[in-house]
Amino acid sequence: MAYNKLMTDRQREILFAIIEEYAELATPVGSVTLAKLFDVSSATIRAEMVKLEEMGYIMQPHTSAGRVPTDAGYRLYVNQLQENLEGEAHHIEAEAGNTPDRTKRALETRIQAQTRADYAIRSAVDSLVDLTGNLGLATVGDQLYISGFGNLFSQPEFSQSTQVQAVAKLLDNIKPWLREVSPNETINVYIGTENPVGKTSNVSLIISRFRSPFSDHSYIGVLGPTRQSYKRVMSLVRHAGLMLEDILL
Repeated sequence: MAYNKLMTDRQREILFAIIEEYAELATPVGSVTLAKLFDVSSATIRAEMVKLEEMGYIMQPHTSAGRVPTDAGYRLYVNQLQENLEGEAHHIEAEAGNTPDRTKRALETRIQAQTRADYAIRSAVDSLVDLTGNLGLATVGDQLYISGFGNLFSQPEFSQSTQVQAVAKLLDNIKPWLREVSPNETINVYIGTENPVGKTSNVSLIISRFRSPFSDHSYIGVLGPTRQSYKRVMSLVRHAGLMLEDILL
């Protein structure tokens, strides 16, 4: 992985810890919390946070003493997760039906219970909504399945009407955009300003392409705030795609 050569291992670990703590707590992460995690002084953590901020990976919102990740910080983090997921991809299909992860088992059970293709797709979308707390979507040919608006707009990031409008603009253009960019990696993640529309919406689109007899461009994924548990959500989205392939092909 091409990390910033100026970044030390400890700085990278602190960045990733900030991302994971912020995803869980939804409040800026301070040096005291991190000092406990790394068993070093708060002063040491503050010095490292200043360097991460100078590199553009975290920022200090308003006058808060804590820091939150930037889109660049999330991108560095997600790139590592994508590499790990690629390495695991060969094992995921073998795990299907025999995975120890309870959330994945729940996903499998709900999808496999459906006897019709459209029901299976909708069940996969609804399951992702329930399991991730995000908005779920799938597009298969001319069909768009979408669910979970309440989940998305209940997040604290979307308290302003301008942010809701930016999300709506992104969703209005989701099908033509997906046709244009044709995501073809194991898992594709578009973070915040990386989205070609709705750049100010403060959301991430996590999407996986899957094979189906209905279209060469079938996708399933979720749309949620940039602040989320990427490792868990990316794994669930990919698993949902694999489950649909098993049923539809």
